[in-house]
Amino acid sequence: MTEDSITGKLRRGAPLIGDDCAVIRPPAGQDLLFTTDLSIEGVHFTRESTAEEIGARATARSLSDIAAMGGTPLYCLVSIALAPWTDERWIDGLYRGIFKLLRKAKASLAGGDISHAGQLVCEVMICGSVAKGKALLRSGARPNDLLYVSGPLGGWRHKRAIVPRLEFGRKLVGVATACMDISDGLALDLHRLCRESGVAAELENVPLLKGATLDQALHDGEDYELLFTAPTRAKVAGIPIGKIIRGQPGAVRYAGKALAPIGYDHLRSRPRSSFADGKTIRDRGKTEPARSPRT
Repeated sequence: MTEDSITGKLRRGAPLIGDDCAVIRPPAGQDLLFTTDLSIEGVHFTRESTAEEIGARATARSLSDIAAMGGTPLYCLVSIALAPWTDERWIDGLYRGIFKLLRKAKASLAGGDISHAGQLVCEVMICGSVAKGKALLRSGARPNDLLYVSGPLGGWRHKRAIVPRLEFGRKLVGVATACMDISDGLALDLHRLCRESGVAAELENVPLLKGATLDQALHDGEDYELLFTAPTRAKVAGIPIGKIIRGQPGAVRYAGKALAPIGYDHLRSRPRSSFADGKTIRDRGKTEPARSPRT
């Protein structure tokens, strides 16, 4: 197995691959959207996951960012650092999962990079587009806007597969005033949206996935539903969960009490010491709930 043999296979279904850069013409009248996400062994997945699951999940996370902007995915770059335990069959499975999601989204693989490391790392970068000046931002929420989510919440324990809300996000363009996807927990991500918009929020209802607890929905993260705001008279799909109010930017109240912005933070959760046997001690921070690698 060589780098050229892998790229040779990929070129059969990705004709943009082959040069130092992919040459792409931007769509007329569109703003370009760029996002990237890392998937790291021991942080985002374990070896018990199948290669196809890892590839699909890594791609879905970046597609969800495009959905949160109301955009359409166009092209994808995939960079991987292969671990010693991977082989050609495993790599084929990884890309099979990636291509499965890209086909559904009608996006194309345009390139990437291949290297090696002690643990598997996969980075998926997506380029998308949205009508000029129409991207959904976190900064547009205004007092009296209603607050919505695109579906029930429960965190990674209750949502094994990520479904990027691409069509849902596109329908919000021109209607929603602010939007983002919920990756790190409703409590923390709503705080971020309010802070960017210079407003506060009153949370009234948290719809739960079957078997999920309120604490999991608020803090665990990886729901990848859309969190958005819209004027009171706007007709939108989604589940109403509260409203935007005037107040300290970023402040959130639930059931009349202040809700702390507790959620998943990669820097708080990074290992603080490692040992030769591969074991690690994770420092999750005083305010972080316990969180294990997800598949």
